[in-house]
Amino acid sequence: MSNILNIGKSALNAAQIGISTTGHNIANASTPGYTRQVIVQAASQAQNFGYGFVGQGTDITGINRVYNDTLAKQLLNTTSTSSASSAYYNSINEINGLLSDSNAGLSPVMTKFFSAVSAAAANPTDVATRQTVLSSANSLLNRFSAVNNRLDDIRQSLNTQVSASVNTINSYATQISQLNLVIDKAMSTTGNPPNDLMDQRDLLLTKLSEQVKTTVVKQSNGNYDVFIGNGMPLVVGDDTYPLYAQSSYTSPNRLEIAYGDKSTPKIIDSSTLAGGALGGILAFRNETLDTVQNQIGQLAITLATQFNEMQQNGYDLNGTAGVAMFNIPQPQTTSSTNNVDKSKLATATFVPGQSQQLTSSDYTLKYTGGQYNIIRNSDKVVTSSATLPVTVDGIEFNVNTTTPAEGDEYMIRPTQGAASKITLAFDDVEKLALAERVDSNGNVVAFKGAGDNTNGLRLAKLQDAASVRLLGSNANRSYAQAFALMVSAVGTKTNEMMVTSKADASALEGATSAMQSESGVNIDEEAANLLRYQQAYQAAGKMMQIASQLFDVLLQLGQ
Repeated sequence: MSNILNIGKSALNAAQIGISTTGHNIANASTPGYTRQVIVQAASQAQNFGYGFVGQGTDITGINRVYNDTLAKQLLNTTSTSSASSAYYNSINEINGLLSDSNAGLSPVMTKFFSAVSAAAANPTDVATRQTVLSSANSLLNRFSAVNNRLDDIRQSLNTQVSASVNTINSYATQISQLNLVIDKAMSTTGNPPNDLMDQRDLLLTKLSEQVKTTVVKQSNGNYDVFIGNGMPLVVGDDTYPLYAQSSYTSPNRLEIAYGDKSTPKIIDSSTLAGGALGGILAFRNETLDTVQNQIGQLAITLATQFNEMQQNGYDLNGTAGVAMFNIPQPQTTSSTNNVDKSKLATATFVPGQSQQLTSSDYTLKYTGGQYNIIRNSDKVVTSSATLPVTVDGIEFNVNTTTPAEGDEYMIRPTQGAASKITLAFDDVEKLALAERVDSNGNVVAFKGAGDNTNGLRLAKLQDAASVRLLGSNANRSYAQAFALMVSAVGTKTNEMMVTSKADASALEGATSAMQSESGVNIDEEAANLLRYQQAYQAAGKMMQIASQLFDVLLQLGQ
């Protein structure tokens, strides 16, 4: 009788655990990251009675998660890829709207400015048309400044996003390492996996992959070692290796990612942190924002410089030699905070008459092996010289004192931010130099009178001159063409990222669906399981009732 009772008891226990597990699944059907659980059931060891082995009921050997490592890995990868392309697209779409807006863009004000110059050239003695030139010039500068300031706002917003993303990544890393510790302790103590804790850890990994590309290596003790980007350790067991948001060595207003020893973390190349929202915004900043802002600055400086040079080739309304119409800032230079000799500073100046050589690139001046190496950052072309000054791309590079220390370097930004720093040099309409002072052969000629418009016509023709140098192109372009090509490039990249982000989102949806179909809770299926276990429970109870009745019969026979 005890055998029948034990079998019934084991069946009753199995059904009860099945009901509890099924109920747990139903209760967590909408819980983010929850993985469906199933009981693992096996027949108890049968007993040999001579005539055969008689079963002894059932044992519950474990409660497992329905988890597929391959699908989980695919979900992490697609989450990272989708977050990166979405972050890139959202950022570049804002710039695309800014540049392509027919009202807020630069094309209308440039056209209006040169139309005013043409009108003044047609009537050089008219004060009103001269005033229109100055007003249009002021409007042009205001528009350049507005566009540049909006790009600065986007840049500052990216700094905020970088800082927030780094904090989020570090928070997830800490939580994962703590869960590693708890899960390891639970498994070593009980021998059974704590499924709900493992779900929490996997959910944190998914959230981490939204921020940065994430790779997981599972250890034999159940711990996860987590690597980010191109393989940097973030979590190893219960140890974490956090990231830091740190100002660039050569640009205090630019946040970069640092990694390593807490007391002296080193800035790493942003390309090593591909994937996720962090990788997406870093790629956008490096590939698009820097390029566009530099090109806007190049366009503004080139236009202002060439107009100044032509203005200085003429006579003003009073027969006085023309003066510069625009105040133009010189290139920005910053010393690396890692420099040995911080007293030495780099200098950079625009070379007169070489504005057509100006590019949209930043430059690095580095002293190594007894040589000054001027690196054009956009394409890594290097110009080396044993001495300074040296002229590259219309810019004269120098260092303010004696030889720098080995390895010292400086960042030179000729055009970034320049669009908002150019100002009008005068507001006197009579100083507009429309009369010829220097002829086409470079000879100085006498003042021909206030009605002479020769230089005014030359100023107007600057609109269509091939004045702006484009890297990667064999020919210079006009101001309008250069701006149009920039807008076109941004538009093309925006469209590319829109298509990519949609495709990546679709891939993520597919990976999520595949994971859910395997590991997610199906309410209908769980309801069927609940009914099955209920029936098993009732049957087991009936078995124990019968065993009890049989036991009563034996007792009655013994009386």
